[in-house]
This record gives sequence, structure tokens and C-alpha cells, in this order.
Amino acid sequence: MKRSDYISWDEYFMGVAALSALRSKDPATQVGACIVNAKKRIVGIGYNGFPVGIDDETYPWESEGEFLNTKYPYVVHAEPNAILNSTVPLDDTTLYVTLFPCHECAKLIIQSGVKTIVYVENKYQEAESVQASMRMLKDAGVKLRQMPKVTVAITHA
Repeated sequence: MKRSDYISWDEYFMGVAALSALRSKDPATQVGACIVNAKKRIVGIGYNGFPVGIDDETYPWESEGEFLNTKYPYVVHAEPNAILNSTVPLDDTTLYVTLFPCHECAKLIIQSGVKTIVYVENKYQEAESVQASMRMLKDAGVKLRQMPKVTVAITHA
């Protein structure tokens, strides 16, 4: 008899997104993303961090202060990283992401062809960026679905 306590596909793919978030060096917010096609194959993953070739020891990680002295002009979000790391066209795919996308990410998600977003947290839902994101995603016909937080247990050897 097969076991019945295995995780669902949603839990599996959100677990991959949560695991990816653990790669982020951001001291305040770690976000992971996983893009899946209709055949339940992972076609892209990403996490928030600096662009390739940018020394994360010499750029700021601060979230407050003068704009150029914060992380905001330099960090690439998890969703664009997953899109850029994708191995196939993303038409009709599902994006699993640990934090609801901002307006800049929403534009890229829509443009890439993602049709469903599954997310865990929307802690900035009152922010204008997220409100703009929700408006665009709705008008583009992107389905949104929130799921409970997934815990990823990792032990370091």
C-alpha cells in the first residue's frame, strides 16, 4: 500500500521556491521563485540578489537611507531571476513565489506568459507597488492563489 502523507504538488513547488530563498544574502527579505510548466516540470528558479558580476561585499544591503546607498537600485528580484533562468518559453506556466510580486515584477511576469501565480505572503498589500501589481495581473488574466507557508527543513553538514 502506498503512503498517503506525501506532499502535494503545490507544497513541492513552493518548497523549491522556499529553498531557493535560502540562497538570498539579503539580511531583511529572502524571496524565492519557481516556475513550472503544465507537465509539472520546473523550468526556472530564482532568488533575490545582486546581478552576476556585482560584488555583494561592496554594494549596500541597507533598506533605509539615500536611494543609492540602499539595496533597491541594485537587487534583482526572485521573479525576474526565475524568468531569466528559464530553460523554455514560459507561456501558460505557473509561478510559485514566497512573496507577492511588486509592480515591476508583475510587468515581467505578464510579458513572459506566466498565467498563474501561487504565493505565500502578501505583507505589502497596502503598498502602491503591490496595488498596481494586482491591477495589472487581474487585467492581464493572471490567476492568483495564496497558499499557507511551507516550512523547509535543511540541515547543514
